[in-house]
Amino acid sequence: MVKTWTADLPRLDGPVRIAVLSDLHDRAFGGNHRQLADLLASAGPDLILLDGDMLNSDSENSGQVCSLVEQLAAVAPVYYAWGNHELDYMDRETGNLQAELTAAGATVLDRAYVDLTVCGQHIRLGGLYDYAFAADDFNTCDPAHMDPSVYGFLTRFQDTDRCRILLSHRPDSFALGEASVTWNVELVISGHDHGGQVVLPILGGVFGGDQGLFPAYLHGLYEKDNIRLAITSGLGSHGQKLPRMWNPPEIMVLDLR
Repeated sequence: MVKTWTADLPRLDGPVRIAVLSDLHDRAFGGNHRQLADLLASAGPDLILLDGDMLNSDSENSGQVCSLVEQLAAVAPVYYAWGNHELDYMDRETGNLQAELTAAGATVLDRAYVDLTVCGQHIRLGGLYDYAFAADDFNTCDPAHMDPSVYGFLTRFQDTDRCRILLSHRPDSFALGEASVTWNVELVISGHDHGGQVVLPILGGVFGGDQGLFPAYLHGLYEKDNIRLAITSGLGSHGQKLPRMWNPPEIMVLDLR
């Protein structure tokens, strides 16, 4: 379940270990998530990043994910960015999800960032669900066509000499179009596509959202123009026509150096 990857990032001169969980979809691993908490404790991360879709759009409440956050916050600082299911859940006005996660011990990053010093390394960590290009044309990042708040956030986010790490739930947000040549971000961390949902021998993951079938950027570490992409296959799924097949749940551990 725990898979470790190593990534060399500019602006780091020492190691930082990050654990990434995504796409839990309210699934439980052991009573009260003990299996996940124990695996994270054994991995010894410096930061724990929850990259969206940890609950479902139709979840009754946030109890499952808040219980997990409480346990993980005892292991390392926890940061949380929205996925599409959180946004749909909040549209139903089912409680105050951000306040509940904050009370459980997570820092929620929604078009927001924090400046951190981790193991002596200076990091800017942000969260953005939106596309990093114009909504009506992924081949342009022209501010005249982009959502002004998204353009403004990305402009502010990249304006630092710290190592820039961005939680962006959908790989498509930076894998498509001009985003990867426009924005200066050392590492973008994504989930969303569940590693393709169905993983076929030799051919790999099948379904890739806006990237279509058998997409190029689906699971693992990639370099694309100015950025590096780390994409986890995540822990679960919800509402898909096919179940996860030949596709075990994953905790992604990133050893950055």
